[in-house]
Amino acid sequence: MISKHHAEHLFEGAIAEEYEILKRICPAAADLSRRVGLCVGDWTPPYPLEQLHLLEIGCGTGITTACLLASREDVLIESVDNAPAMLSQARQNLAAALAAKRLRLIENDALSHLREMPDASVDIVASAYAVHNFLHGYRRRVLEEVLRVLKPGGLFVNGDRYAVDDAAEHLKNTQEEVKAYFRVFTEMNRIDLLEQWIVHLFSDESEEHIMRLRPALDAMTEIGFQNVSLHYRDGVNALISATKSSLIAAAP
Repeated sequence: MISKHHAEHLFEGAIAEEYEILKRICPAAADLSRRVGLCVGDWTPPYPLEQLHLLEIGCGTGITTACLLASREDVLIESVDNAPAMLSQARQNLAAALAAKRLRLIENDALSHLREMPDASVDIVASAYAVHNFLHGYRRRVLEEVLRVLKPGGLFVNGDRYAVDDAAEHLKNTQEEVKAYFRVFTEMNRIDLLEQWIVHLFSDESEEHIMRLRPALDAMTEIGFQNVSLHYRDGVNALISATKSSLIAAAP
């Protein structure tokens, strides 16, 4: 059995090397990246700052990272991912931001990196299509660490795959997703990649991974996030945000 706190390497081989195909098989994912960037751009911190420090969980090939960089001029981004093949593509796609020192890419898993960070050290933690890949126990510990590293009043925003709570509706959505995979990969004559993405979808849908919306939002509230909000929902694709309390407990 896989340890519930194990950091998996789900993006290796062909699926990592040609991850940009996601834009074709799941256009909604690219749209969520855009929405995450807009959410960050619209955020007004409840405290004065000259430079906004943002941690991105799971940069992949840089699709969401590019949206975050475009969202505002005052943002400095530290982005972490544990897939070397994805990071290699991100370095090429985001070369200008790296050269301008607006971006730092780190090869590590999310939980290990978060645990190395000081308390209250970032203004925003953002992610898209990464957190749903985590095993349940690992995901909870990541969220606990996200809350710890956020400054009081800081923002967490996630555009991700949140399973529909109604099982019948979710099954229908998944079936339509599989049909789209077959259509796109057949048109591309890439049945090899079809196999990889179907296998990955089985991982997303497994009991150890599946992230249902209502339980996920309730868990965030239980962990200690405030203002847990759903901003957008289209099938399994959803944009959520939450904040860390700006109140500092008085010393006993």
